[in-house]
Amino acid sequence: MKARIEAVKHRIENDPKMQEAIGRIKPKRTFWGIAGIVLFFFVPEFVTYIWQPELVAWAHLHSITEPLALQRTLYTQLEKMFADGVSWLNIGIGVLLLVWVWRSK
Repeated sequence: MKARIEAVKHRIENDPKMQEAIGRIKPKRTFWGIAGIVLFFFVPEFVTYIWQPELVAWAHLHSITEPLALQRTLYTQLEKMFADGVSWLNIGIGVLLLVWVWRSK
């Protein structure tokens, strides 16, 4: 199993198309690259943490007063999402991206 993982790693490191694809998706080590990660992954979770009760109440109000069934369903899903609280998955992905940007060349 370990040899198989090493073979895949070696193939990825030596594949120019794969390196090009990784270079395109990797955020740059600039102010805007770091700011993009922070704004996309951390700020929404911070807002949810601070204003969770208000967001849940707002979504609940719209889920019971919205005339269209599809929009009521969307507000119900939004209410459930806000009620669940902070997404540790988003925070984890944000931290991993920041570490990737910071430690790379």
